[in-house]
Amino acid sequence: MTTNKPRRSSSTARTSVSTKGRSNRPEKVDQAVQAPAQTKVSRGSGVALWRQIAEDLETEIFVGKLATGARLPTENELAARYAVNRHTLRRALAELSRKGLVEATPRRGTFVSKSRIPYRISRNTRFSENILEAGRDPGGRLLSTRTCTAPEEMAEWLGIAHAAAVVEMEHVRVANDVPICVATTWLPADRFSRIAKIYEHVGSMTKAFARLGIKSFTRKRTRITSRLATTDERELLELPRGAVVMLIEALDVDPSGEPISASHSRFVAERVSLLLEY
Repeated sequence: MTTNKPRRSSSTARTSVSTKGRSNRPEKVDQAVQAPAQTKVSRGSGVALWRQIAEDLETEIFVGKLATGARLPTENELAARYAVNRHTLRRALAELSRKGLVEATPRRGTFVSKSRIPYRISRNTRFSENILEAGRDPGGRLLSTRTCTAPEEMAEWLGIAHAAAVVEMEHVRVANDVPICVATTWLPADRFSRIAKIYEHVGSMTKAFARLGIKSFTRKRTRITSRLATTDERELLELPRGAVVMLIEALDVDPSGEPISASHSRFVAERVSLLLEY
């Protein structure tokens, strides 16, 4: 009996310590269950580990799990969370920094960026001017061009018959090489049959219009809505699942009031801040 008492006492003590540990650290246990490191990255999937980490953190930023101004966990904590080395983790953070989503502050850590590009929408909206005013370099590339018919409502905005031919241009626009929006533009084909080739050469719709004798144009109509980005948009804009885009439908007219273009632009909600100045 003397040998059994210590065992019962020891067993009781161990049970007490284990129960105490569970009651004092519920959050850590829950976090481990909700986001185990092993489920965060997939080795051998064909997608680089750093890119998977960047996409995962970007998703947390877009859905608000990492709020604006919030400090990210330390490099050591993140490396442990994803079970990768610090070099791999730093590549992921560098990608988020390139997109303007996070900012590293010496001796303080890495924070979710508070700054978005201010984008002015007025009677004289110009993409390149807006981006330059924000201190970034504008750019873009033409994705496709074709002659077709415009969507019914866009044809009405342009004041043309529904079956009338238009030049359809789709292009992605960037700021400091970071995608900002994807835009589809429709222009009456009888007046702008050469505009796609001109745009490819000058890289700006404003300059392309000028080459065709339209020295100035103004915004007549703007409609703004929002929705989740499609799969194609996420790929073009480098977005994670669940990202939101702002839809800006616009009609521009020449100095005589004649419609020259109707457009449908999808802006990354987390990268720009719209300012209406009519």
